[in-house]
Amino acid sequence: MSDFHIHPQNAVVEEGGVARFQCQIHGLPEPVILWHKNSMPVNTDNERYTLLPKGVLQITGLRAEDSGIFHCVATNIANVKFSREARLTVSGSHSSVYKDPMILVGPENLTLTVHQTAVLECIATGNPRPIVSWSRLDGRPIGVEGIQVLGTGNLMISDLTVQHSGIYVCAANKPGTRVRRTAQGSLVVQAPAEFVQHPQSISRPVGTTAIFTCVAQGEPPPQITWLRNGQILETSDHIKLKNNNSTLSIYGINQADEAIYQCLAENSAGSTQASARLTVLWADGLPSPPQGVRAETVSATTIQVSWEKPLQNTKEIIGYVLHIRKAADPVEMEYQEAVSKSTFQQLVTDLEPSTSYSFYIKAYTSRGASKASEVTVVSTLGEVPAMPSLFIKVINSTTVQATWEPSIKLGQHKGFKLYYRKVHLSQYTGPVLLASNVTAYNITHLDASVVYEVKLLAYNQHGDGNSTVRFVSLRETVERTVLNPPCDCMKDEQSNKTSTTGIIIGIHIGVTCIIFCILFLMFGYRGRLLMCKNVQEQLSTPQIPRSQRSTTGLVLNGATRRDRDDRDLNGKQLDMNELERLFPASPSQEQQEKGITSAHSLSASHDETQISTLPLDEFSIIEEQPDPLPKTPHGSSPAALAPDHGPANEG
Repeated sequence: MSDFHIHPQNAVVEEGGVARFQCQIHGLPEPVILWHKNSMPVNTDNERYTLLPKGVLQITGLRAEDSGIFHCVATNIANVKFSREARLTVSGSHSSVYKDPMILVGPENLTLTVHQTAVLECIATGNPRPIVSWSRLDGRPIGVEGIQVLGTGNLMISDLTVQHSGIYVCAANKPGTRVRRTAQGSLVVQAPAEFVQHPQSISRPVGTTAIFTCVAQGEPPPQITWLRNGQILETSDHIKLKNNNSTLSIYGINQADEAIYQCLAENSAGSTQASARLTVLWADGLPSPPQGVRAETVSATTIQVSWEKPLQNTKEIIGYVLHIRKAADPVEMEYQEAVSKSTFQQLVTDLEPSTSYSFYIKAYTSRGASKASEVTVVSTLGEVPAMPSLFIKVINSTTVQATWEPSIKLGQHKGFKLYYRKVHLSQYTGPVLLASNVTAYNITHLDASVVYEVKLLAYNQHGDGNSTVRFVSLRETVERTVLNPPCDCMKDEQSNKTSTTGIIIGIHIGVTCIIFCILFLMFGYRGRLLMCKNVQEQLSTPQIPRSQRSTTGLVLNGATRRDRDDRDLNGKQLDMNELERLFPASPSQEQQEKGITSAHSLSASHDETQISTLPLDEFSIIEEQPDPLPKTPHGSSPAALAPDHGPANEG
């Protein structure tokens, strides 16, 4: 053990407060720290005394008997050491004065490894005594597994995992209020590097490719380093590292590549290593490399490669493999095409224009491959642009517009060439050179009586591409213009507005007239109906004097007065003013002779019919007498001679 590098310090604390002592020491194995008070071990059964694993002693709710001399004792199998002594003095008596919550000691920033134990310290004081709580700053729950509270607010997390990493917040809350004080500390849990996939030993024939894979994980992420027979592996054209050094590829292996390859993964929490052996299979009597490799450009996307058979050991050859790669690409981007043993040329297609490619050949037997032939490099031809899409739109009788769409299928092009001519002529007008960003062009001063041919093509440094041809006639446009001259839009618009206004006014007038006609017909029909009804009653019913009318015998249209009164209460009353208006009394009629006229005389002269303007309750109907009436003296009233027959029969 080393000496103590942190010793406890003297402290003077008020009664009811919190005291804290700390000591630290390093040793191998890690020493165990115990506390003594007045040379006697501290009673850990006292709930007010809390011993933390890292050499911290906390005493809460101080009392007078807690005063004394404290020191710590560190012990391991190698030694026992004692710290310096510190005196604790408890002063005064417990005060009831209010004190805001205050955090004396908050959590420290800790960096630990998985499976260790973290202790986040939090000591708070105040009056009343504050309540200590814990949370994570990211809002995630702390959980319960492996979580323990030490003393009055210390958080201990056992068996740490990477998921426990985060920022922890200690809060001291005044009971019953929102008054609080907080302190925070970060916990970083590291995990040493460990392999997810180990490299495997392999055996490969000469000239083939060997691949080793080594995948490791940890926190922080480990760095992978490769060694060859214990020495740092140097990359070259045929030795490549990719995927953050997790994949080692050896291309075209030979006997010198046979070795032990080691994968070393390390981070700040630890390191680990794994190894694998590469065995290169070599057989005597393998073919020599193919001879006379040549490559010839056929087109912008095709190259033909030819070769001659090897000079030695050709009997066991089962085929050839052509290795193809863009000259600018790394070796791992190479691909192969297999060819039969009787074939000595191969047409390689689907290549990119204006691109350099490298080729080499290997001869294969059942025991392995020959060495690679010499590498030949050749470029494909440049490619002219593709045909553009051309559309023709007639603008007027002398102008058309040619439009086309930009497309990536055109490839690299410098611009466009536009030609046009009359179809009966052999010579084109043009070319009209247009930039690559132009997509439309107007052809003017054309003859409307002939058909034109328009041709468009794209060009680049490799030449002109195929052209797109369209034919257009302006004759139909001229004919449509003659048959359908352009209208005066402003005049038509004003005319349409005027016509619309007139239609609306006409509709309103028509609706108003219809409404008045309906009302007129309704009132006219009602008046005529009433007039005809009363005329019929006058023609068929003679009048009698008022004095001979009996209140019990008055009948109107077959109903008694009582029935009529009931009906008047429940039905509609006739408008007398309406009757007077419809049936005015004639002056000539008032001067006519009063009396009972016969039906014959009434039917003979309708002009002499008396039309009464009395109210309805003045009308009555009586039964005619069987005997003829006696002659009355001149000037006598018929009513005076009429006998009183009593109540009239209801008829």
